[in-house]
Amino acid sequence: MEREEVLFGVLGPVTAENRSGPIALKGPRHRAVLARLIVARRRVVPVARLVADLWTDSPPPGAVGAVQTFVAALRRALEPDRPPRAPARLLVTEGPGYALRAAPDGVDAWRFETAVGEAAELPPARALPRLDEALELWRGPAYADFAHEEWVRGERARLAELRLRSVERRADAQLALGLAAEAVPDLDAHLADHPWREDAWRLLALALYRADRQGDALAVLRRARSTLVEQLGVDPGPGLRRLEADILAQDPALGAAAGQAGRAGQAGPTETAARLWTRATAAYDRTVAAGARARLETTVGLLRDLAVTGGGGLTAVREHRMAAVSAAEEFGDPVLTGRVIGAFDVPAIWTRGDDPELARQIVAAAERTLAALPPPEVSGGSGVSGGSGGSGGPEVSDVSGVVSRTSHADGTYDAVRCRLLATVAVETRGSHSSRGPQAARQAEAIARRLDDPALLAFALNGAFMQSFTRAGLAPRRAEIGAELVALGARHGLVTYEVLGHLISLQAYGALGDFRSADAHATAADRLAARHELPLVGVFTRWYGALRLAASGDLAGAGPAYESAAADLPDAGMPGLTHGLLPLALLSLHLADGPRVPARDAVDPAADWGPYRPWITPLAALASGDRPAARTALRALPDPPRDLLYEACCCLEATAALALGDRAVLTRVRDRLLPASAELAGAGSGLLTLGPVSRYLTAITAALRD
Repeated sequence: MEREEVLFGVLGPVTAENRSGPIALKGPRHRAVLARLIVARRRVVPVARLVADLWTDSPPPGAVGAVQTFVAALRRALEPDRPPRAPARLLVTEGPGYALRAAPDGVDAWRFETAVGEAAELPPARALPRLDEALELWRGPAYADFAHEEWVRGERARLAELRLRSVERRADAQLALGLAAEAVPDLDAHLADHPWREDAWRLLALALYRADRQGDALAVLRRARSTLVEQLGVDPGPGLRRLEADILAQDPALGAAAGQAGRAGQAGPTETAARLWTRATAAYDRTVAAGARARLETTVGLLRDLAVTGGGGLTAVREHRMAAVSAAEEFGDPVLTGRVIGAFDVPAIWTRGDDPELARQIVAAAERTLAALPPPEVSGGSGVSGGSGGSGGPEVSDVSGVVSRTSHADGTYDAVRCRLLATVAVETRGSHSSRGPQAARQAEAIARRLDDPALLAFALNGAFMQSFTRAGLAPRRAEIGAELVALGARHGLVTYEVLGHLISLQAYGALGDFRSADAHATAADRLAARHELPLVGVFTRWYGALRLAASGDLAGAGPAYESAAADLPDAGMPGLTHGLLPLALLSLHLADGPRVPARDAVDPAADWGPYRPWITPLAALASGDRPAARTALRALPDPPRDLLYEACCCLEATAALALGDRAVLTRVRDRLLPASAELAGAGSGLLTLGPVSRYLTAITAALRD
């Protein structure tokens, strides 16, 4: 039977508790025995030593027996479930005395020391929370019940000094992270109780100086001098004297050095960046007026950067993006609004939106802004018409593929127009509307004429999102991916270089060229690691599972899919997440061709997300309900024009083959024919239902019968 964990507290009054709550320790002598054993740190304390420590004058005749009684009572309290005559496991008898075999983390003082020691080896950004955790363990003076006992004096002094140093190390970490103002109150309180701490005076003065309180910093140094002279009879040490001289000289190093200013060593890159961020944002907040247009555009730029930091960033952006657009529209300046909308050029790889309603609002705002921009002037006849394009935006002629030069030599309106059109193309992903492809063509034409790499990268992202108007367009997407990789590498557009690799991975996967797809997956992972782009790994891990499935390792692919799916809840991409794992596992059942899967593979209770309509006929067939299956099959819509278009068509074909529905088979055959050389679903980079040709062969045979 395992020993029940007991936690002991000595950073304050001596306590003990287990999972049931506090343990009653009876009288002060019982607590004294326990405290004395904790001070010994798992070592044996002879009974004679216990007697001498508990009775400092002259021990009574029955002192040894009393100690034994105290120990017996403690054992009953600490191990209440120990069977009679069973040996104690926590408070043990060993040789001439007793030892408390508490767990290494079973005493708050030991946990405190461990945390402080670990913090000393960590950079400030990680040390600060560790020190906070350590200092929160203190409930009062160490061994507060026994403040006057000689046997605990040294341990109390050692722990107290370690606590004081930890408070100062915490302030040091705050300064290194640019949190000068936050450090001031705690240092003030710290010095009120411990005015002889020269390093604390130094830290407080430095914190005040970095918080733009130079006068207060000098006043603190004068107060330190007075306190040290009056209370200790000593002058301030060289560190304080040097700091005072540096403040009077306004030495720039005081603002740029790490929290160890005045000591050897500099901050590492993480601490320097954190401090720079804090100081720069504070300066921006003081300098740029709250209602300034620049502040709004800077906010949108921040949201854009936040979107590539991970799932939490994506979620936060969705909460604030439309608010930024609405704020821009209040200025009544379409150019400003266009810049705010178009600044959010976050590379998009998945063709199902995460928030359809937000996408609809963004597209509506983009179309309003396009209509409000001055119309481009046409020279020579045909490049741009002033028409609305069907949804409020200007229309680019597809005859020449070139946008005519406008009268605005700086291209400001064209650049804004390009970004708005690219936004429309990206945000109408998966739609059957003609507006998305039209906007993508318009944006690409403008970007190529302006010869702006960043604009072209954004426009190509829109072109990718609208490259699903029919099946079999993987070669076109391979071209887009290759251009994005080259463009990103040539002009330092890292996120678009990564996007190009992921698009290429998908396209070559659809074409069955896994050697090329593997190379792009490796390149994407390498760039993601170098530039801190955590969401890339979501796609490459799913690709790894796809590779196992495509190679025939179905036994390995299932666990790989489940492992990859574990990352999805934190990815911040519900458009990717919903229904994906059940669909991927179902694909393994169709690896050998179209056939009705087992009932458990199409469990209606599973989260099929947007793929449920294509699962419902198969689920009905698996349960033997052919009439329900036929009804569900006939009710199927045209699949969304996205990365899983061919996969949905193949699911539809599987049900139609089982039901012998010639009308549906004819319709699906016509959809799939352009993709006859591809692997169904592999263009997603996530899963595959096998070669499209296998489904076409089965359809042809069924229609011939």
